[in-house]
Amino acid sequence: MALDPFHARLSNYRETTLAGLLSAVPQREPQRYLYAPLTSYLSRTGKSIRPALCMATCQAFGGDPSDALASATAIEMLHNAFLVHDDVEDDSELRRGLPTLHAEHGVPIAINAGDMLTALSVRILRENLPALGPTLTGRVYDEFEHMMQESLEGQAMELGWVRDNRRDITDEDYLRMVLKKTCWYSFIHPCRIGALIGTRDGVDLDRFNRFGSYLGTAFQIQDDLLNLTGDERRYGKEIGGDLLEGKRTLMLIHLLRRLDAREAARVTDHLERPRAARSMRDTRWILDLMRSRGSLDHARKATKQLAGAALYEFTQAFGDIPESDEKRFLNQVISYMVSRDV
Repeated sequence: MALDPFHARLSNYRETTLAGLLSAVPQREPQRYLYAPLTSYLSRTGKSIRPALCMATCQAFGGDPSDALASATAIEMLHNAFLVHDDVEDDSELRRGLPTLHAEHGVPIAINAGDMLTALSVRILRENLPALGPTLTGRVYDEFEHMMQESLEGQAMELGWVRDNRRDITDEDYLRMVLKKTCWYSFIHPCRIGALIGTRDGVDLDRFNRFGSYLGTAFQIQDDLLNLTGDERRYGKEIGGDLLEGKRTLMLIHLLRRLDAREAARVTDHLERPRAARSMRDTRWILDLMRSRGSLDHARKATKQLAGAALYEFTQAFGDIPESDEKRFLNQVISYMVSRDV
């Protein structure tokens, strides 16, 4: 079956990025304990929305997408590093429908592999020098560094809330965490870097911040919903994994405000346990509470509102550039991100 124009373009970006990822993995030793697992892991192609945003924005602003390929590949390499480390931190079992790297090779090898993915992402940025020159390459690196720092700060917030079993987290706290953990590296910076390259540093990059923050937050809430209600065969991760991990999602934060004393004690007990001691029975019970107390509907409503805000901010970020296939693709990313079921 032929793909529609949006999915065909996304598939092309994905294949282009995958080739760049695999070519960046060294062919020397140690293969068995490092580079072979990395090659296998990188071959599990995801959506590749981050490099797609970077290259499409570059071209929409008049640039050559090949000039953005190294930066786009570096972003995707870093994304994979984050996934490997996230899965260790969360003790997750599945990633993209297959065992996580630490489940397959053990925690020590997985952590080291994630470190190497990070190192490779920075190394790839050096490939910008011949095409972009030292000044623009330095500007891209500054964006990349900020992207890393914001993401790690957001991850620290989420991990700390779980460790301390925080029950006082507000919607505003959650939105701040998602801005840091998800929005900067998944949506804001890919657009900023693409436009930076496409215009040769000729546009105010802050124009993408609100667009990326609204879209990224809508994406994250939708992802959290899918974690609870999706089809595991299509979703590629454990359904209910966020509840087993104790993550403070928008739905859990909403629910914690609507429990009586007995329910609150049981939920708190569930969240205090290590993941291995949390039962699927309690997980299903909490999910049923989320349905009956309107927590899932609260999240769905928030996703729709944020998607509407992202559509408006798209006109502010991209409205003054000519119409093109890339601009249409970027606009369609909004509906794709918030209506997906995987």
